[in-house]
Order: sequence, then C-alpha cells, then structure tokens
Amino acid sequence: MINKFLLQEFGNRIRHIRTQENLSQEQLSFKTGFHRTYIGMIERGERNISLTNIAVFAKAFELTIDELLKFDDSQKLQKLYQLKTEVDI
Repeated sequence: MINKFLLQEFGNRIRHIRTQENLSQEQLSFKTGFHRTYIGMIERGERNISLTNIAVFAKAFELTIDELLKFDDSQKLQKLYQLKTEVDI
C-alpha cells in the first residue's frame, strides 16, 4: 500500500514539475538520458527507481534531491509510512 502510494506520488511530482517547465516527456528524456517510455512509466507510478536516477531528475530540474521529494500529500504519506513501520516492528 505505501509502496504504490509513494510511487504514484513521486510520478505525480515528476509530471507536475515537467509540465510546469513546459517540457514534453521526450524533451525530459533528452535532459535525463532516460527513454521517454521509462519517464512515462515513472509518471504513472509503475517503476520504482533508484536513488541515483532520482538524483538525475533533480539535476535535470535544477533542484536538490530533497526539493524534488517534497510531495503535495506528505502528511498522508507520513501517516501511511508510520502505520507500515509500526506493523513491521
């Protein structure tokens, strides 16, 4: 549950920033070196990407990693994460 929500939130964040910067997926693929279909999969929350790829997106958007990872619904994400970690303990 947390994983799917987190992937969707990250994908939404990438799409939001990309459209704010008036970039197509193809243009973003040139900036990042990632294939356009890979970017689409990330935006749809279908891929769980590595930290190094997150850093590539941050650099392409001229953001720090922590700026890139600021989600609109961070309170819900934090609540879900707390529930998951409490169960795991």
